[in-house]
Amino acid sequence: MDRLLGTPVAEVTDLGTSHEWSLRRATLTDGRRVFVKEARRRIDGLFAAEAAGLRWLGEGWRRVAGDDAPGPVPEVLDADETTLVLPWIDTAAPTPEAAERFGRELAALHGAGAESYGAPWRGYIAELPLDNATGPSWPEWYAERRVLPYVRMAVDRGALSAGDAAEIERAAARIPDAVGPAEPPARIHGDLWSGNVLWGRDRAWLVDPAAHAGHRETDLAMLALFGAPGLERILAAYDEAAPLTDGWRARVPLHQLHPLLVHVVLFGRSYRGQALAAARSVLSA
Repeated sequence: MDRLLGTPVAEVTDLGTSHEWSLRRATLTDGRRVFVKEARRRIDGLFAAEAAGLRWLGEGWRRVAGDDAPGPVPEVLDADETTLVLPWIDTAAPTPEAAERFGRELAALHGAGAESYGAPWRGYIAELPLDNATGPSWPEWYAERRVLPYVRMAVDRGALSAGDAAEIERAAARIPDAVGPAEPPARIHGDLWSGNVLWGRDRAWLVDPAAHAGHRETDLAMLALFGAPGLERILAAYDEAAPLTDGWRARVPLHQLHPLLVHVVLFGRSYRGQALAAARSVLSA
């Protein structure tokens, strides 16, 4: 890492590791500070997917807010097969005002929309592949692209039994009846747990997306999964800007089913109970 963005690197601070990559802060000789994500093993298309998602979210923000309106998506400074470079973001404790701003901005970003569900690039969530092939109907798309593949992966890794898989498959078949009123494709982050929201001095930033056109309730359910700071203020501001349909809170487990299955695949049986509880909620809807 002698040079980044065509400029020599003056200082590097190691920030640890996450999944299959190392995280660093680099200070360039021209004074710029950047965030650097480097692969510890090459996974074809991984950083290309993250860069494509960030750029697509940024394009959506500019579409709804204008080219000069500062938005919640950092610019991709550089990306290749082994490295991703983003601007460095100084973090701060989230404030109520920042939470409300985030809710409004997330609603606006979702509203940028897309023509169909999915995305025109090969996706990843952590180091796991995501099938982003497009489709016209969200319930079927979600079941086929986001739920069932991870059931199979979890069974193959010994984290779910055949009986567990059968129960979740029954829930997947029930998704069209449990999803509520039809929603147009929303431009979503796709992996919006609290660790992928960076709080700056007066706003939140979206990082590490699994971006695609999906259901807007998915991002909100993911924020709730591990507890985002100021969640109720975020949700209230979102609902004021773009009112949510009746019953959305009851559908949270439906939208959490995919990320919980991802956690089962990545981390094993400790997430099995939560995944099955989400599936049973869908079955009882």
